[in-house]
Amino acid sequence: MHNEMPQINRMNIHNMKTKLFSLTLTFILIATLAMAQDTRNSKTSFGILGGVSLQNLNGKDMSGNKLENDMIVGYQAGVNIQIPVAPQFYFQPGLLFSTKGAKNTRDLISNTYKLSYIELPLNFVYKALVGNGYFMIGFGPYVAYGIGGKSIYESGSVTLETDIEFKKTVESGDPLTTTYVKPFDAGANLFFGYELAGGLFLQMNTQLGLININPEDMRISGDDKSTLKNTGYGLSLGYRF
Repeated sequence: MHNEMPQINRMNIHNMKTKLFSLTLTFILIATLAMAQDTRNSKTSFGILGGVSLQNLNGKDMSGNKLENDMIVGYQAGVNIQIPVAPQFYFQPGLLFSTKGAKNTRDLISNTYKLSYIELPLNFVYKALVGNGYFMIGFGPYVAYGIGGKSIYESGSVTLETDIEFKKTVESGDPLTTTYVKPFDAGANLFFGYELAGGLFLQMNTQLGLININPEDMRISGDDKSTLKNTGYGLSLGYRF
């Protein structure tokens, strides 16, 4: 009995040391991973992203009646830069190519309007560590400039496609067959999503145009109450490095 006790104590001490070493190693690994994530998110980083969206043109017609347009599928692609401004808070400007528009069907004729923009979002982002990645929510203004567009008229088997012209003011002598839109657009962004530790992220976003992009039309006499604003909802996939 007296000879066995020291051996048992040595075994217990050895097991305790092994457990302590394992716990210490686990703690070091977790701390190292957390520090790596914090370090990564405390530096300026770049991101690429692209996605699809549902777009519409909301507003009123010349009489002040609400437009009854249908959504169309658009897309966006571009880059952004993420700049730390405070713990967990970032400034995230970007540069995107985006398509917007709407579809209107009346009687047997459908009109589809497709607009292309170069867009500059200026978002402020909050990111919180959740699991192995970061939950993020962002908001801010955007400005955009129209670079192209198409008006597509369809009636039965007949299709007519014309270019959309960007103008601030439609003159009295301008053609009646051309669709005109103001080139400048601006509004508000809101998005939320999740970013993995490796940099891959997914986000859902909504966009509300605040500028009337319907130009002043000198061909119309009387009180023109028409307005036109971009609205969209989308899903984007990206990678930050």
